Amino acid sequence: MMATSTSTSRFPKTDGHVSSHQQPEWDDALPVPKLSFSEASVLVFCLAVLCFANSHDGAFIFDDLSAVTTNKDLLPESPLANIFAHDFWGHKLDNRSHKSYRPLTVMTYRWNYAWAGGLHPRGFHVVNIVLHGLVSVIFLAVFSVLMSGYQVDQESARLVFASPRAALLCAVLFAVHPIHTESVAGVVGRADLLCALTFLLSFLLYARACLSPTSMVSYRPESFSLVSLLASMCLCVVSTFCKEQGITVIGICSVYDIIMVCRVHPVQWLSNRKHRVKDKQEMNLWIKGLLKRHIILFLTGVSLLFTRLRIIGFATPKFTLEDNPHSFVNGTISKILNYNYIYAINVWLLLNPWWLCCDWSMGCIPVITSLADPRILADIALWVGFGVLFCHCFHGELSRDRRILITSLAVLGIPFLPASNLFFRVGFVIAERNLYLSCAGFCMLVVLGAGQICHQLYPTTKKCVSVGFIVIILLFILRSMERSKDFRGEVALFTSGANVCPLNAKIHYNIGNVQDQNNNTDIAIGEYRLALKLHPQYHAALINLAVILRKRDNALEAKELLERAIGHRPDSEEAWMNLGIVQAQLNEPETSEASFLRALQLHSACTDCHYNLGNLYKFLGRHEDAITAYRNATQISPTHAGAWKNSFLILDQLGKYDQAIVAGRKAVVLLPEETGLMARVASVYVKVRMYQEGEQLFLKALRRDNSKYYIHHNLGVLYTQWGQLDKAEASLLLAQKLNPNDPLIRNSLQQLHSNMGKVK
Repeated sequence: MMATSTSTSRFPKTDGHVSSHQQPEWDDALPVPKLSFSEASVLVFCLAVLCFANSHDGAFIFDDLSAVTTNKDLLPESPLANIFAHDFWGHKLDNRSHKSYRPLTVMTYRWNYAWAGGLHPRGFHVVNIVLHGLVSVIFLAVFSVLMSGYQVDQESARLVFASPRAALLCAVLFAVHPIHTESVAGVVGRADLLCALTFLLSFLLYARACLSPTSMVSYRPESFSLVSLLASMCLCVVSTFCKEQGITVIGICSVYDIIMVCRVHPVQWLSNRKHRVKDKQEMNLWIKGLLKRHIILFLTGVSLLFTRLRIIGFATPKFTLEDNPHSFVNGTISKILNYNYIYAINVWLLLNPWWLCCDWSMGCIPVITSLADPRILADIALWVGFGVLFCHCFHGELSRDRRILITSLAVLGIPFLPASNLFFRVGFVIAERNLYLSCAGFCMLVVLGAGQICHQLYPTTKKCVSVGFIVIILLFILRSMERSKDFRGEVALFTSGANVCPLNAKIHYNIGNVQDQNNNTDIAIGEYRLALKLHPQYHAALINLAVILRKRDNALEAKELLERAIGHRPDSEEAWMNLGIVQAQLNEPETSEASFLRALQLHSACTDCHYNLGNLYKFLGRHEDAITAYRNATQISPTHAGAWKNSFLILDQLGKYDQAIVAGRKAVVLLPEETGLMARVASVYVKVRMYQEGEQLFLKALRRDNSKYYIHHNLGVLYTQWGQLDKAEASLLLAQKLNPNDPLIRNSLQQLHSNMGKVK
C-alpha cells in the first residue's frame, strides 16, 4: 500500500496491501504504547473531555452574550428562516453586519434552547465538550490516514484505521492542547467545533474516494469513487456553513491528492525533462484522474465562494482601526513585517499556550513602525524556521517522511488562510479559536520531529523523549483545566486577559463594564479611565464613563466625555442620545432636543431615544409631543414599560380617561408582570366609576404580587366608593397590616368607619 511503501517512486503500488500488524520503522521508534483504534479512541476522548470538563457549569460570557443570549434567532417563536437570513449574531446582513454567516451553528444553538427549555448555559457547554471529544477521536482517524493510510485487517478483510503510534500521539497532543480552551469553554466556539467535525469527515471521505474501487486496499490515482467524492464535497459545504474556515478542506484534499495519492514531487516534475516525458506516457494512468478530482474541487470552491459572497451582498465587512490596527498600516514592507509578526505570535501560542488571552486587540500587540524594532527578530525566526522546513520538503526524493512533512505544513497553514489578512481584512488581531484546526498540523510536526530523533538516536534518547512527552501532556492537561476555569465567569476571564495584555484598552473596558453591572462603580470608573488612558478615543469607554458620572451628578464632565465621543464618531446615535440626557440634566432643553433628534436621524428605531425625548417633552409640558414620542417607543418595542407608564400618566393627569383606558388595556396585556401599571389603570377605572373592571384588574395584580400595600389600599378605596363596605374594610386592614404607619391608609379607614357608623 502507498502509505507504507519504502519506494521513492512518484507512483503508488496498485496491487498490494499492508496488514494491520505492520508499522513503519520511524513509528516503532516513538515511545508510545501500541493500541488498537478502539482503545486509542477511548483514551483520546476521555483526555479531551477531562481537560475542559470543569467548564460545564460556566456562564454565558464575552462573545456568548451576542451570539446566544441576545440572539433572537434562538427563540422558538422566531421564524426558522431567519437563521438563513441573518448573520451569526442574529443581525441582518447589512452594512452594520460582520458578515459571519454560520446558520448551521445557530441551528444547534436553537436546538440547545429547545432541549433545555431556555437559556441554561450548562447544556450549551456540555455539547461543546462532547463535540471536542468527538473531533479529537476523528482526528485520530485522520492522523492515521495521513501517516499510514487506510489499511486492511487480514483476519476480517475489512478496511480499518491502523492507529499507529504517531497518530495516537498526535491525537493526544491535539486533544489536550490549551489553545482549544476558547473554542470549547466558550459557547461561541461551537462554530469551530462543528466546522472541524464536518471538515475532517469531508477529508476522510475524499481519501476513501481515492482508494481503488475494486480492491479498496490501495490508492489508485487514475480512478476514484465519484459517490464518495461528491459526499465529501457536500460535507465541505456543511462545514463552510458552520464556519467560513470549512472551505479550506478543499486545499487540504488537493495537497493530499497530489502528495500522498499521486506522489507528485512538484519541483522534480517541473525541472526534470525525463520525468515529464514519462508523465506524458503515463497520463492515462494518473493525470486524468487527478485533473477530474481537481475540477470537482475547483467547482465546489468557486460555487461556495460565489454563494457566500452573494449572501453577504458582495461586500466585505467594515472594521475599524481598533479592531485590527496592523491591517491599517501604510506601505507594503510595513504590512509584511506586521503580518508576519502576527503569524509568529500565533506559532508561539501553539508552542507556549501559557500566554493566552481572550482578546488581542486595542494595544495588546503594538504595531511595528520601525525597522529598528527588535520584534522583527521574531519575523526572521519565523522565516528561517519555515524556510528550512520548506527546503527539506522538496530537497531530495519524495520519501514517506517528506510527504508527511508537506501535509503537516498544509494542515498547519491552509486552515489559517482566512485569518491571515492576505485576501481580506479580518476584524481581529489574533483569535485563538482560529487555531483549532491548525493545531493539528503543529502536532504532526512535533511528532514527526520526535520520530526522526528517536529513529536516528534510538534507543539512547527514547527514554528522554518519552519523559518529555509525558511532562508536556501533563502540563497541557493542567493548563487546559486551569484556563477553563477562567471561562466560568467574566471577572476571571478579563482579569486573566489583563495579566497577559495589560496595554489592552478593551480588556480594561470589559472589566469596567462587568464591575458596573455588579454596582462596583468605583472600580468601574477606574477601569474606564485606564482604558481611556491607553486609548483616549475609545468610544464605548467614553460613553459608559459619562453615564456613570451623570448618575453621580457630575454632568459637566459627562458632557465633555460625550462630546469627545461624538468628535471621534459623529454617527453614533448612542453618544448623541446620552448627550441629550446630560443636556436635559443641565437644563439645556433646546440643545437636548436637538441631540435627541440627531440620534433619531441616525437611527430612527432607537427605542430609548424616543423614550428620553418623551421625558424631555413631559418636563417641558409639551404633553402631546411627549405622548407621540412614547407611542413611537412602544411601536418599536411593545414591551417598553417606561414608555407605557409615562404615556398613561400624562393621559390620566390631563383627564383623558377614555384614551388612558385604551392605552392601559393594551399595556397590561403586553406587560403582564407589571403589577404597578395594572394598579394605575385600575385607578382610572375607579375615576370613571367602572368598578367591576377596576376590581378585576386590582385582583389580577394581587394574584401576581400580594405584598404591595398600596394595591390593597386602592382596592379598599374602590370598594368604599362602590358601596361594598365589608370588602373595603378587609382590604384597608390588610394594607394597614403591611404598612402600619401610612397616614393615607389610616385616613381611608377612618372615613370608611365613619360611613359604617363605627368611628373608632
